[in-house]
Amino acid sequence: METASQSVSATQDSPKEATDRSVLRRQSLFVLLTFSGMLTGLIGSWFNFDPTVVWVSYGVAYIFGGWYGLKASVEALAEPAIEIDLLMIAAALGALFIGAPFEGAMLLFLFSLSGVLEAYAIGRSRTAIRSLIDMRPETAQLLRDGEEVSVSVDDVDVGDVFVVRPGDRLPLDGVVVSGESTIDQASLTGESVPVTKTVGDEVFSGTINEAGSLEVRVTKEAHESAIARLIHMVETAQNKRAPTQQLIDRFEQPYVLGVFTLTAVAIVLPLALLNHSFEPTLYRAMTLMVAASPCAVIISTPAAVLSAISAGGRQGVLFKGGEHIETAGYVDAVAFDKTGTLTEGNTQLTDVSPRDGATVADGPLTTDLLLSIAAAVQSRSEHHLAEATVDAARDRSLSIPTATGFQAVVGKGVNATVDGDLIHIGNSRYFESMDDPIEGLETGRNAVRELEHSGKTSVLVVRESDSGRSVLGWLAFTDTIRPDAAGMIEQLRDRGVKHIVMLTGDNERVARYIADELGIDAVYAELLPEEKVSHIETLQEQYEAVAMVGDGVNDAPALATADISIGMGGAGTDVALETADIVLMSDRLDRLPYAFALSRKTRRTLYINFSIAFGAIAIMIIAILTAGIPLPLAVIGHEGSTVLVSLIGLRLLRFDG
Repeated sequence: METASQSVSATQDSPKEATDRSVLRRQSLFVLLTFSGMLTGLIGSWFNFDPTVVWVSYGVAYIFGGWYGLKASVEALAEPAIEIDLLMIAAALGALFIGAPFEGAMLLFLFSLSGVLEAYAIGRSRTAIRSLIDMRPETAQLLRDGEEVSVSVDDVDVGDVFVVRPGDRLPLDGVVVSGESTIDQASLTGESVPVTKTVGDEVFSGTINEAGSLEVRVTKEAHESAIARLIHMVETAQNKRAPTQQLIDRFEQPYVLGVFTLTAVAIVLPLALLNHSFEPTLYRAMTLMVAASPCAVIISTPAAVLSAISAGGRQGVLFKGGEHIETAGYVDAVAFDKTGTLTEGNTQLTDVSPRDGATVADGPLTTDLLLSIAAAVQSRSEHHLAEATVDAARDRSLSIPTATGFQAVVGKGVNATVDGDLIHIGNSRYFESMDDPIEGLETGRNAVRELEHSGKTSVLVVRESDSGRSVLGWLAFTDTIRPDAAGMIEQLRDRGVKHIVMLTGDNERVARYIADELGIDAVYAELLPEEKVSHIETLQEQYEAVAMVGDGVNDAPALATADISIGMGGAGTDVALETADIVLMSDRLDRLPYAFALSRKTRRTLYINFSIAFGAIAIMIIAILTAGIPLPLAVIGHEGSTVLVSLIGLRLLRFDG
């Protein structure tokens, strides 16, 4: 597998890109020579030029017009395989054989022209995101020994500090260590409003510093930057074929063989059974071959899908494959995680309440002592509630004792030994499995229920010692609903989503409080990871396609089970970037309706392209068999439909929701 480093290196100075550009220029030159030869031959035949001039001109058209098609055909036959290029070469030679050199030359000209246009169309979509790398400065202003030194970004190490002034682009990813400013992140995340950055905030290469001066400590080397990873993943996505494209690929060779068979029948049958003359029969067969060739069908999918991937990337939505664009277009049920998805994820401790009568060796249990005990246990956990507990203890400058023997019970709670006592912290389900009585448990449960009615997540702190178990107190936490969450839910319904649910491990009362605020259809709370999977599977039985939206860490099983997994990753979250099918790079929920709208637009574009491609083939075949339309009209219809579907696919590059 190609690494991010290799990807960026290729982006900066890619031999393949240089080769592709060189080939495209050569193809364009060959198209020009083909057109010149065809036009000179036609004019020469009109004005009775020397036959040598006429045939040399047509020879030029045939050689340069058929060069790449013949090359591709020979390479395919060596596999062995048969491609559409062989159809075009055969049809052109057939036209030449029956004395219609102009028609054959025009076929090769339009076929090679459409090939150039297709390459350009796909190249546009492939380079739309790759151009982001050009936004990264080549040097960084490092602080060394109190002085600023200009250093190539490739020579900067993690831990170095660089300076960025107003109007400058950030050369590398890092964390602000001094200063405050606003950063325009539109090039990376699609955010239209600059984001305020202060000490401790992450910043990303390629974004623009707007106001103040910043000092930034480097956290990732150049080849691991957010832009580098984004480009690498878009490249990977573009190489993953959509289901429709895979289906077309499977049927391409049988179809081409079928066209050859149809052409042979169109020659043999009239000659053997109907006594038709040879030249008009062969002419009609060649015309039929051109009309039936599926060039427009084959180009219709990549032109649309690759354009959609690029359009999404510029809006902060990363589709990690064409198949995900198609699948997302069918989503009619969406399941959300709560914390960090529908809420801000910046959980804060709001209540620390010792139980009346709870004591320690030195006397009654105080609020600070309860918090320090809880922080000791939670310091070993990565859960968002644990982080909020530890942060609160540090904010109060409390001494946090050492905890040993830490254990976590997924979805329920944690425990560890502090000062010789085993401390349990968890929800009600955690303590239900304990057989021995717990002093003060009912009091604690009542307090927790009251806190949860007000929309707070609450846990009990229980001490287990030689004298038994007793409730020391309880903690309550709150999280802020994202300001764009309610509007996002309404937009999803406008986009055709029929059912919206919340799947969370949090308390049911807290979950229902948030769900009621947002207008969510159903809430399933206090779920273990495997229970979330079960709910996803139930939804899949009822709806066409189910999407799961989460942070890409705690919800991994449910994300993997859903038809489409969507990560609220932000530009710097590696796990979400790696695990989800679609990543909302800016952590903005309003990008989710955009993603579904883009997918549905892509699906409609594919339908339109297929209608044009197959419609053109059907109309031309019928016209050939009934009205005997000439080869030039078949050529124009065939190549014109190919160019048209390419241009229609390219329109997705400008989709903005």
